[in-house]
Amino acid sequence: MKIAVVDDNQTNLMIIEKILRKAGYNRLVLLTSAKELYQCLQLDAVNAEEVQFDLILMDLMMPEIDGMEACRTVLADERYSDLPIIFVTAMGDSNKMAEAMDAGALDYVLKPINKVELLARIRSVLRLKQEKDLRKERDKRLQYELDLAKQVQGSILSDPIEEEDVTISAIYKPSFELAGDLYAWYPISEHRYGVILLDMMGHGISSSLVCMYIYSALKDTITGMSDPEKVMKELNRRMYQLQMPDHLINYYFTAIYLVLDTETQTIEYVNAGHPAGIAIVDDEVKLLTDGCCALGFFEDIDVTKGVIPYKQGARTLLFTDGLSEWLEEDYEDAIARLISTLQEKDMDNPDSFLHQLQPSMEPHAAPKDDLCLVMISTNV
Repeated sequence: MKIAVVDDNQTNLMIIEKILRKAGYNRLVLLTSAKELYQCLQLDAVNAEEVQFDLILMDLMMPEIDGMEACRTVLADERYSDLPIIFVTAMGDSNKMAEAMDAGALDYVLKPINKVELLARIRSVLRLKQEKDLRKERDKRLQYELDLAKQVQGSILSDPIEEEDVTISAIYKPSFELAGDLYAWYPISEHRYGVILLDMMGHGISSSLVCMYIYSALKDTITGMSDPEKVMKELNRRMYQLQMPDHLINYYFTAIYLVLDTETQTIEYVNAGHPAGIAIVDDEVKLLTDGCCALGFFEDIDVTKGVIPYKQGARTLLFTDGLSEWLEEDYEDAIARLISTLQEKDMDNPDSFLHQLQPSMEPHAAPKDDLCLVMISTNV
């Protein structure tokens, strides 16, 4: 425990030193001005092992630089923003003391110094500092775990597919470190591909964990069942297993799942309460609206499958509501904007598509909600 005592009066320094040493605080640094304190903190920046204060006891009225200014200066440095400061002062003006506390000090002791009061306030402030240090350490560990979870979450997203007959790619802009959106696609057979985009309720760790739970079932479900009706019913069954009647919050997700068959030239899909996907099929606009309710609400659900045939090619856009809500800030009809952009020639790259939608959006800007879009283009 290292304490800095700052006072321009040598007698006061001697009194405080005696009180502290008798109480067992032996690592003391006695300073006569704020400038000396600044110098010590500069040394701290060079060699943290040499000078590391756990607490500053500082006189409020000092020549050149008073305690108020010194307190603000020290706490303004990010390295010392949590350093506890107690003013030791003869000033009894309540307005001045309120101003001193507003400057960032945690407490104050009036002169002449009452030994019992001084030590009690020191113990109180040091307990607070210990709690802050523990919280910072917990936050540091949590941030490490969040970063790791973010890496894992990013690693499971499907890589782009560029085959002779189909191109599938996506763009993903989470609003938080961990997001509730997820996309995946899998080859089912030589000419068939299963593609899913889902949006879990909420954000953060809990939604991300539920996403990972659903992801663990996706590949086997899609490649094993493939049919959109069966896949959605199976995902609903798995999601419903998580529901707990005694909890106020139950998780659910919206999703849109399609099977593209480039040999029969068909798109079979089910939309489970998700924003309607858009397909440009033989120069005609089709909205992917057939389906069912969001998954996880009910044990049994009725599912309607939509089928879209094509002859000359198809370009399909799947997206989460984060994209349409983002567009609605600047456009009255977000869907019309999406359709007109998708109809433009050579618009089969998600990055180009997003830039064409909103050229002013900064490449690395985080949206207000998770933003995800998947583009599927057939090559006939």
